[in-house]
Amino acid sequence: QVQLVESGGGLVQPGGSLRLSCAASRSIFSINAMGWYRQAPGKQRELVAGFFSGSRTDYGDSVKGRFTISRDNAKNTVYLQMNSLKPEDTAVYYCNAVLESAYGPPRVYWGQGTQVTVSS
Repeated sequence: QVQLVESGGGLVQPGGSLRLSCAASRSIFSINAMGWYRQAPGKQRELVAGFFSGSRTDYGDSVKGRFTISRDNAKNTVYLQMNSLKPEDTAVYYCNAVLESAYGPPRVYWGQGTQVTVSS
């Protein structure tokens, strides 16, 4: 079981930057995968960035070169640094965690989401 709390969203002008934080209720060292997803009105939730098996990273095509995922194990926190923001980045951003089990399907957890709005 893990609880996730996102923070850092807000209103920013195009070209600006934001850093999102996801604080986990347990050591992220024990979590198999963590990442960020986003969902805009009328659209499907999509991958933004994540840590997966072996600590490899992956990014959505639309954010490559602009966003960077990082983590601080001591603080049980994953970050998303977002630079060169565009209006198309406007969405609710969700933190995600996956716990694997040898005896059943993986358990997936979501934070409550934080709103990011990019507008002039």
